[in-house]
Amino acid sequence: MHDLDDHQWRELLQRLRRFALWLTREASSADDLVQATVERALSRRGQQREMDSLRPWLFTILYRLFLDGKRRERLHARWLAWFGRSQAEEPLGGDTESIVLAQADLQAFARLSAEQRALLLLVSVEGLSYKEAAETLGIPIGTVMSRLSRARAALRELTEGNPAPTSLRRLK
Repeated sequence: MHDLDDHQWRELLQRLRRFALWLTREASSADDLVQATVERALSRRGQQREMDSLRPWLFTILYRLFLDGKRRERLHARWLAWFGRSQAEEPLGGDTESIVLAQADLQAFARLSAEQRALLLLVSVEGLSYKEAAETLGIPIGTVMSRLSRARAALRELTEGNPAPTSLRRLK
């Protein structure tokens, strides 16, 4: 790997963690994913050549590890279904209007497909170019542009259209 100072490593790890959090939606899973990404990158550091492509290369590793994990989860879910087990999530709630609205926006983002979330995060949040995002996700640049357009439209519809109301938990 390239010689990065502590500040550069911290910033890079924060970006990777933010991306992983939006993909996994769980802090501990995101941390595990970032750790696996760094381990994979260190073990294959000979494959990465230029400093400018370090960040997209790490995002590529993280995204592919995420997809591999999702495939394993689907297989595991099939086994759980075979044995009659299910998982249910408890709805979250807030006590102020601003928290509820912010949560509704985050839930709208979370309702996008993992592919759409990944594209929006890589381009809009992480600032990767369309070309870098295409290389990261292993798809053509034209596909990035069209999918990004659809992802933005879907998010706009979910947040500005008639989104489903946020489910609140009743406290007694």
